[in-house]
Amino acid sequence: MNIGIVGCGNISGVYLENLLRFDGVEVVACADLDAERAREKAARYGIPVACGVEELLDNPEVDLVLNLTPPRAHAAISLAALEAGKHVYSEKPLAVDPADGRRILSLAKQKNLRVGCAPDTFFGAGLSTCRRLLREGAIGRPVGAAAFMMSRGPERWHPNPDFFYEKGGGPMFDMGPYYLTALAILLGPVRRVTGSASISFPEREAIGPGDRPRRFSVHVPTHVAGVLDFASGAVGTIITSFDVWSSTLPHIEIYGEKGTLVVPDPNRFDGVIRLRGKDDRNWREIPAEGPYRENSRGVGLADMVRAIRENRPHRASGELALHVLDIMHELHQSSRSGTHREIGSGSVFAWEGEDDPLP
Repeated sequence: MNIGIVGCGNISGVYLENLLRFDGVEVVACADLDAERAREKAARYGIPVACGVEELLDNPEVDLVLNLTPPRAHAAISLAALEAGKHVYSEKPLAVDPADGRRILSLAKQKNLRVGCAPDTFFGAGLSTCRRLLREGAIGRPVGAAAFMMSRGPERWHPNPDFFYEKGGGPMFDMGPYYLTALAILLGPVRRVTGSASISFPEREAIGPGDRPRRFSVHVPTHVAGVLDFASGAVGTIITSFDVWSSTLPHIEIYGEKGTLVVPDPNRFDGVIRLRGKDDRNWREIPAEGPYRENSRGVGLADMVRAIRENRPHRASGELALHVLDIMHELHQSSRSGTHREIGSGSVFAWEGEDDPLP
């Protein structure tokens, strides 16, 4: 399947490196609002065509659009690609507004096209092994979970950090998808949330590479705490923050009737897994098993291409991404309204067949 990439910024490099090694996919065009950036990426990775966005969408050689634009542009580009008759795989989040996410899935269904969305780190050996352990009853029935993403924010390392603090950004929309996708894959859908959120500092200072120190305004909450009521009955907590200098909290822990499972960083494909059962005197380190231990971003796209060919569901689905988008949106809404918020999506988002072949 021929891939056209829209958005040639920071994240595009790892996608391009990985897509070169997957069978059945070929990158034939790339586009960016910065034409020079598109030409540079095309030259570096041997992409035949560097062009404008409209030209790429009109290109009959492009079968699938990989949408790597900033979050606020995700919905517009994905809808335009679907209107042009092309499958879409998007960076997270699926959209900024859940209504746009639903429009994307509705249009795809109408046109018999596929929608996929990052993150795809749950293909990695770390989260795959944790999913297997839970299925096998390693800690019994899960009763609770806790997830923590504690950081001082991307302005210390990103060359253009402003968009992280605009609508569609913030720690929940930027990093929350990794944690919430992992929790959904491990524990199933969420039915209700409660959240509290704040803008701790209305201005930040950009000090990343190539940036003279400068101050910019913050438009989204930068510290978000929430409670997640899973349909299974488990109760989870989550904190995502760009306001923390350092922390010793784990990434994710799952608490079961027979023990506790420590889950590795969901922003990575590998990592340390620890388990302690009710009769264990000490923690046990569990080896991660399976492929995709290195940074394999793009494996979700490769799986979608293979699933189209094999006429089966793909794993990093639009439905899963919409469920995560709903959770993030309603956590913010809960903080504003001071009420519990029901999550309507999530009844169907998982793939069928644990043994479906990996790309």
